[in-house]
Amino acid sequence: MLDFRHETFLTLCQIRSYTKTAQILHLTQPAISQHIKALEEYYGHRLFIYKDKQLLLTEHGEQLHKFITTVSADSEYMTTLLRRKNLKNHPINFGATLTIGEYVMPNILEALIKKEPDTPIRMIVDNTQHLLTKLDDGEIQFALIEGFFDKTVYHSELFVPEPFIAVCRPDSQFVGKELSFQDIIKSRLILREKGSGTREILEHQLQQHNLSINSFSNITEIGNMAVIKKLVEDGLGITFLYKAAVVKEISEGRLSKLNINGNDIHREFNFVFLKNSIHTDEFLSWFKIFKELSV
Repeated sequence: MLDFRHETFLTLCQIRSYTKTAQILHLTQPAISQHIKALEEYYGHRLFIYKDKQLLLTEHGEQLHKFITTVSADSEYMTTLLRRKNLKNHPINFGATLTIGEYVMPNILEALIKKEPDTPIRMIVDNTQHLLTKLDDGEIQFALIEGFFDKTVYHSELFVPEPFIAVCRPDSQFVGKELSFQDIIKSRLILREKGSGTREILEHQLQQHNLSINSFSNITEIGNMAVIKKLVEDGLGITFLYKAAVVKEISEGRLSKLNINGNDIHREFNFVFLKNSIHTDEFLSWFKIFKELSV
């Protein structure tokens, strides 16, 4: 269990305001300042500085934040384990981004339940940024992520490389043609919300062609992949997603892949957890099991 001053430090890292941190922790602002000062004296370095009226972590503060985040998450997991009557069959509590959760994990979970019938399993499906926050907070042990993340903060193992494609209705004017991004920006783009892995990858890809999401004439944001695919099937726009999410629709002739020059790419599905966790060996064993069951 962390020292109460470390808890204050973590909250201040997240909120970046002494006043709001005091309100959240039901303490006075001087008490928050005293906690941080005590940590700075103990470690012998400033942990925060003000720059342009913004509260920022120093280099030493960044290092401490990484360490405490991992220790805090490990503590949460250890508490969960020790409160169980049976210490065998450790529960797994993990997250997956939408494409992985809906289109990759069902077969793996079916095989896992048959292989480990006594193991409690909980999977959360959410976007990349929300899952990373849950990892930091110790709410989940690991996550299967399709988006970008800081590999200096998180331990990652490549789960599978997956094609990232654009799709449209089969009778679209674009089908069967060699296209550029400029050819399609007058179309309605239907995409996921900010923070989703597929959106981040599309934004990154467009930047390489000196474009952005806003380059498209019309934009529709939908937080549900099934709805996005239905709108595209109905000819209301185009979308970009992982091939795993539309294998069935393409094989049934309900959607068609667009041939866009410069978009023949693969992106990583990664198995991610906090670096330097005391549970690293256990998490890696689950990675190996998931990998074997995905074949």
